[in-house]
Amino acid sequence: MIDKLIQFSIARRWLVMFLVAITAAVGVWNYQKLPIDAVPDITNVQVQINTEAPGYSPLEVEQRITYLVELAITGLPYVEDTRSISRYALSQVTVVFEKGTDIYFARNLINERLQQAKSEMPEGIEPVMGPVATGLGEIFHYAVQAEKGAKQDNGEPYDATALRTLQDWVIRPQLRLVPGVTEINTIGGFEKQFHITPNPAQLLAFQLTFDDLVEAVQKNNANVGAGYIEKNGEQYLIRAPGQVTDISEIEKIIVANRDGIPVTISQVAEVGFGKQLRTGAATRDGEETVLGTAVMLLGGNSRTVSEAVSAKLVEINKTLPKGVTAEPVYNRTVLVDKTITTVQTNLLEGAILVVVVLLVMLGNVRAALLTAMVIPLSMLMLMIGMVETKVSANLMSLGALDFGLIVDGAVIIVENCILRLAGRQHHLGRTLKLNERFQTVFAATREVFTPSLISVLVVILVNLPILALTGVEGKMFTPMAMAVIMALIAALVLSLTFVPAAVALLLTGHIEEKDNLIVRSAKRFYAPVLSVALKLRLPILGAAVAFVVFSGWMTSKMGTEFIPNLDEGDIAVQALRIPGTSLTQSLEMQFLLDKAVLQIPEVKTYFSRVGTAEVASDPMGPNISDGYVMLKDRKDWPDPEKTKAQLVEDIQQKLNLVPGNAFEISQPIQLRFNELISGVRSDLGIKIYGDDLKQLLKSGNEIAAVLSTIKGAEGVKVEQISGLPILSVEANRSALYRYGLNVSEVQDVLAAATGGEDAGLVFEGDRRFEIVVRLTEKLRSDISALERLPIPLPNGGYVPLREVATLKLAPGANQISRENGKRRLVVSANVRGRDLGGFVTEVQQKIEQQVTLPPGYWLGYGGTFEQLQSATERLSILVPVTLVMIFALLMMTFGSAKDAALVFSGVPLALTGGVIALWLRDIPLSITAGVGFITLCGVSVLTGVMMVSAFRDGLKNGLNIDSAISEGAMLRLRPILMVALVAALGFLPMALNTGTGAEVQRPLATVVIGGIISSTLLTLLVLPGLYRMAYRKPRELTENGDAIVS
Repeated sequence: MIDKLIQFSIARRWLVMFLVAITAAVGVWNYQKLPIDAVPDITNVQVQINTEAPGYSPLEVEQRITYLVELAITGLPYVEDTRSISRYALSQVTVVFEKGTDIYFARNLINERLQQAKSEMPEGIEPVMGPVATGLGEIFHYAVQAEKGAKQDNGEPYDATALRTLQDWVIRPQLRLVPGVTEINTIGGFEKQFHITPNPAQLLAFQLTFDDLVEAVQKNNANVGAGYIEKNGEQYLIRAPGQVTDISEIEKIIVANRDGIPVTISQVAEVGFGKQLRTGAATRDGEETVLGTAVMLLGGNSRTVSEAVSAKLVEINKTLPKGVTAEPVYNRTVLVDKTITTVQTNLLEGAILVVVVLLVMLGNVRAALLTAMVIPLSMLMLMIGMVETKVSANLMSLGALDFGLIVDGAVIIVENCILRLAGRQHHLGRTLKLNERFQTVFAATREVFTPSLISVLVVILVNLPILALTGVEGKMFTPMAMAVIMALIAALVLSLTFVPAAVALLLTGHIEEKDNLIVRSAKRFYAPVLSVALKLRLPILGAAVAFVVFSGWMTSKMGTEFIPNLDEGDIAVQALRIPGTSLTQSLEMQFLLDKAVLQIPEVKTYFSRVGTAEVASDPMGPNISDGYVMLKDRKDWPDPEKTKAQLVEDIQQKLNLVPGNAFEISQPIQLRFNELISGVRSDLGIKIYGDDLKQLLKSGNEIAAVLSTIKGAEGVKVEQISGLPILSVEANRSALYRYGLNVSEVQDVLAAATGGEDAGLVFEGDRRFEIVVRLTEKLRSDISALERLPIPLPNGGYVPLREVATLKLAPGANQISRENGKRRLVVSANVRGRDLGGFVTEVQQKIEQQVTLPPGYWLGYGGTFEQLQSATERLSILVPVTLVMIFALLMMTFGSAKDAALVFSGVPLALTGGVIALWLRDIPLSITAGVGFITLCGVSVLTGVMMVSAFRDGLKNGLNIDSAISEGAMLRLRPILMVALVAALGFLPMALNTGTGAEVQRPLATVVIGGIISSTLLTLLVLPGLYRMAYRKPRELTENGDAIVS
């Protein structure tokens, strides 16, 4: 079949060229549709369920809401695990589904179960699913700010409430229409509200309650339609408008009649604009701001969506009042563009180096350009494959592409075609006729097609284990393996069709095949070295074995990490204060942090989110803030040579000068990455499972103390699960019995007075604002005033709150975390200055020796370490299986286990070079480096197959063993050097690049280059000697005269 395909390609060369051109055009069209991102989105299939429960303490939220939601979800198909957080007034349950589960199917399942759970929850509590987005969906942040001196229509300057109103009713509705945006989340400012703040003494005087006020507003704030009438052939609609539109109308509402005189709201309460009881705020450069976040729809293209949001924001700014702007403060496109630039640079420089090698080594410009054409063509075919398989172009998916590997097959075929065409011309003493040229091209292609096919199959085989990775590591590396496999299959198809057709078309006339200076010098140098290597084959083999053993020992001493951290360019600072810190106090402390960080000249702007946003995708208490330090372009730094690590140290020093805060410094995406992976924001999270919060905290502190003594631990912290100050109003049931009151009657009055009670809405066009009845701020925060709060009695009259309840101030639970239905506490730490694998091993040993957990309590390890462990375990099973499959493939090719073993011997020596290269560059072992080792197997097998094939051909042609080895090795020197050079130089820019994202690709490139050097040395020096040692004289000949080698 392959023979027929090659013959067809040569005979119908113009048709092949036309089909290749069509394929290239389709590739260009698909390139424009290709999703582009910085890194693969590693979010598992997860659904967030957020439930707001105003006024509920964390313990009540857990008992009444979180537990019920978890119970409802139990038993759903395809659920991997659940985790939850119960905080003040908020429950968040995250349900993680198995890979491949359709997100909309998952949401439907959960929605059905939530309807059942809702019936058991307190009245007015509504669980809501989070937006259909990934954990890395926050791709664009903007701040709504007013210039100094900007005035509203009423002449007042813009405050936090006015800016929030513009965000909610002008900016947000327009941005939500941008394709690919699923939600615009808002934090900061105050939602505008109409507040009715009663005077308790006046209420008492008129014998009114909070409920009376609410009821009065509801009765006087509605429009009613009353059908229609017909008059003079026309139809008139009848309506009775009764909605209030401003403060004066609310003040005139009648609450009750006393002695025939109406009592209005203005007589018992003040009415004015008020501020909501908010759960979060935002700052920018030391001032309060309103922050909007565009959340991308699941499966969107972050670059396209970011650009569309940015363009829409420019349009919206034209419609905003004078002096108010919505300014982008974080745009994912910047990072995407930087990383893609790095990838493009690597690929372009790699391609240029490959073409230069081809020109120099082949000595034929047409042949070199023809071979180089395989690079863009296979890339365009790859684009088609990536679009069809929904793989985005990013640092990881394009990070393992080596144009050297892609053109290897074509290099071998073109080099052999030139050799055979020149040899045939020289033999005949004239230029070849058309059919002679075609026959020669066919024979030459067929002759070396086996090594080419083997090399592609081997690289595909070694990439198969990566496709079998699951979880986060699977999402990270599967796109890489798929891209390599698709590119190689495209290159193989081109080698079978395009290359023979193009050779038949282009390599016409007189063809000279003479070695250029470099190849001649290499052969002159190699000939004596080869003869020495054959004589000293035993010592050389011994040295090679010792080398492999030494590198194996060195591997056990090297550090390990999951993947190198991508330098995103910007810095994230998470600030933590003691539980119970109020939002107002947190804001004041954050302003000080902003001003401290802005003193650093490299900082462009610093914005932060304090507490929880409107959509609680990231539930933080008011004592926690996430800050983003956006840096200037490096060229604008006072010292452009300054490293990022030095800058982080400067920021740390500035932050340490501000008291009352603990910090965790990370990067915007990295901060979310770690949390998404396992609910832990750090490199390592030690999870303690159990029931009693006090015991969890005690064990957590013991573990934290151990962690702090270990070298490399940074930012060790115990999850803040206690210390939230709670004012408990505990009913005295004996007193309630005496007054004939129910507990709920006391609770309702308290909830309305301090938490507020909704009484309706005021409409202003599309805009709508709540009317809230509650006490003034002064009275709400005065405990003695609360003690005097009048509680209405069933038979008339009132009793002060202190007569029927006791007010106690005491610390309570701050946050309750659960995982798979069990309470848990996390002790987290980041690792600096050493490898993650070694650090965790030491941690596990020391905790086992020094910490004893009570019965019913156990430990789990999370964070990025979890992925490293999971990937290592899976690969340790799959890689040996793959190596066995490669051996079987070689055995099928040669029909000899001995020859297959000889070729296979190249693998350990190739790996040796990779280990040495990592050690020399002080790079720890990582999954990225592991992918490099996998790629190496393919290259080392390819060179081995070429060499052993040449030896076998020599023997078949009647040469004795020594001549077959010598001539075969000299014949294959040029293609082996070419294959090694193009593969190594294709990765060289990746190994040396310092652009954004280069640190992720560096281990892979380093391993491949080091391994290719050692693999080539093995093939040229050790393999001929090994083949000679393994050779046995043939016992018999076949009918064709072929030697059967035992």
